[in-house]
Amino acid sequence: MHPSSTVRPGVWIPRLLAVTFIFLAACSSSTNSGSTSTTAAPTNSTAPATAAGADLPALVRQVEPSVVTVLTEGGVGSGIVYKADGIIVTNAHVVAGVQDVTVALADGQQVPAKVRGADEVSDLAVIQADRTGLPAATFQKPLPQVGELAVVMGSPLGFEATVTSGIISGLHRQIPGSASTGAPLVDLIQTDAAISPGNSGGAVIDAQGEVVGMSVAYIPPTAGAVALGFAIPAATVVDVADQLLATGTARHAYIGIQPATLTPEIARLLGINRTSGVVAMQVATRSPAAEAGIQPGDIVIAFNGQETATAEELIAALRGTKPGDRVQLTVQRGAKTEQITVTVAERPAT
Repeated sequence: MHPSSTVRPGVWIPRLLAVTFIFLAACSSSTNSGSTSTTAAPTNSTAPATAAGADLPALVRQVEPSVVTVLTEGGVGSGIVYKADGIIVTNAHVVAGVQDVTVALADGQQVPAKVRGADEVSDLAVIQADRTGLPAATFQKPLPQVGELAVVMGSPLGFEATVTSGIISGLHRQIPGSASTGAPLVDLIQTDAAISPGNSGGAVIDAQGEVVGMSVAYIPPTAGAVALGFAIPAATVVDVADQLLATGTARHAYIGIQPATLTPEIARLLGINRTSGVVAMQVATRSPAAEAGIQPGDIVIAFNGQETATAEELIAALRGTKPGDRVQLTVQRGAKTEQITVTVAERPAT
């Protein structure tokens, strides 16, 4: 683990990333509500998600029973039923500092629950509700595509079973930590579907009713933002939840680069003749990648000999490693290609 490493002090490629996040509000709320939602059995689907022809009322009826409200002494958030035996996933900042919470289910019942484990790095937590036979949500581990339908379900300001919709606006986003979470949040899904205080821990679903992400944060209008919400990818939720259930803790492979899929525009700015690969947009100071010699603007074209054509492929490959593993990256820098060995570390908490 490299506790001194952080993503924020790294060097940015000029002109490529100009957005500054002025203020980040973690979206748990201090307002409660007593409304209930209707029930419907969720279904599984492997068809690609698309916004075209989506029956939003049917999607809501399908997923609504799997989205709950999490009540604590300090406020209210949302959660998603992970397992039928009462396991619910939510954000760590929703249950920060408490062990006992109350879960308001879609059938109107409120049941006690205990925090099984929490991970501040990913801002994820698992709670055990005193109820079985719950309708578990279906999590879609592959990332959605930009432009696909995004439906946000949760309890903003305590208004249970609230639904908003929009599209997937971006992938692999990184935002600074808030006062609630502390650590920067990485590899997020961006959406223009409204996310508000209290949505934290709620579901972002696709046109098939599968969970593609968990609402975690938004940038408020007071910061000059319009419809900037963020969600943790479903694959991260599943990975961390399974670790928390197995061991009570979660470990995160980390090399310290912020990846972006190479585009023709970025290739022109970098002056390279290449159509695929992953750009190291930022390299964290004193990170494993920096210590191995990787620089901002390098193009990662293979991970342990397997081609990495997109940022998603690189992130998926990294998820298959653990801290302490040594991995070989094939990197293009200008006209030169070289092999660089990087020792995977554990993602720092701050």
